[in-house]
Amino acid sequence: MAGPLASMKVLDFSTLLPGPYATMLLADMGAEILRIEAPDRPDLVKVMPPFDGKFSTASSYLGRGKQTLPLNLKQEGSVEKVKELVKEYDIVIEQFRPGVMERLGIGYETLKSINPRLIYCAITGYGQTGPYKDRAGHDINYLAIAGVASHSGRADSGPPPMGIQIADVAGGSHHAVMGILAAVVHRQQTGEGQFVDVSMTDAAFALNGMAGAAALAGGQPQNPESGMLNGGTFYDYYQTSDGRWLSVGSLEPQFSARLCDTLDLSDMKSLTLSQKPEDQRVLKTAIKEKIAAKTFAQWQEIFAEVDACVEPVLTIEEAAEHPQLQARGMVVEKDRGDGVEQRQLGVPIRFA
Repeated sequence: MAGPLASMKVLDFSTLLPGPYATMLLADMGAEILRIEAPDRPDLVKVMPPFDGKFSTASSYLGRGKQTLPLNLKQEGSVEKVKELVKEYDIVIEQFRPGVMERLGIGYETLKSINPRLIYCAITGYGQTGPYKDRAGHDINYLAIAGVASHSGRADSGPPPMGIQIADVAGGSHHAVMGILAAVVHRQQTGEGQFVDVSMTDAAFALNGMAGAAALAGGQPQNPESGMLNGGTFYDYYQTSDGRWLSVGSLEPQFSARLCDTLDLSDMKSLTLSQKPEDQRVLKTAIKEKIAAKTFAQWQEIFAEVDACVEPVLTIEEAAEHPQLQARGMVVEKDRGDGVEQRQLGVPIRFA
């Protein structure tokens, strides 16, 4: 069945992760994606291990559902080819530094003059304006500048390198898709295209959410292990006797009461509601000692039937086999690029 975005045709000039992840999401929802790929400058993701056959696993995943057109944008005739394509592919997404597409002769104003309905999305580290617009950066830099890293991790060890690319994906990819779809609605109503400027640093800054509200409006500095949700309370991770971990998110009174009863800490129920750091330290120490006394498997069995917001920290391989993710179809078999099926992360959005 065709997806809800089956009428969309996207010309994708992006490489690495943010843009390709965004266009993969659009492809998963039915959009037609034509990826422009420089034959003399292969995307670094293509040579990033591990490999499945001759293909990088990341490249196979990010490239699913897309067609590819090899095109050296500096060669004669390439600009004319892009201009012709834009008559049909009326959404463009690119990830170059500001000004690169203009220097190539295919910037927004040029392409808009050919197709006034054009939606043009530029994903960059710092946006199209401001003193950092031409500065290089990566996910870890955007999280640092956006303030996210400052209140993450442990007080005695500093910010951690994250296991996922938060600024790239939650920042760049997701906000690009949101911006593009908002521009599509605008075009449907007015007939006008849009330039969508997505800064991964802006988006990461916005992801501060409640912590940002507390800092800006409440005058409350945000530091590691100082808040309700970043390790300042018993809402945290705890190590089992065999070196695995449990997540404890039992914030609401009904859940914290079940947690305390299950851990034989019923006398500490009142501490779960306390905002005093000293109370939280006492409670965390008690929970830590209790959880350290049993194995990961034992705690999984104990909490399997207890509705207390306590769940095991799973590896990606274990998560792929979890009955909830299995039931939701979050592991799929897709063509890796040569007709051979490959296990991949599934599509996280469901439509009726």
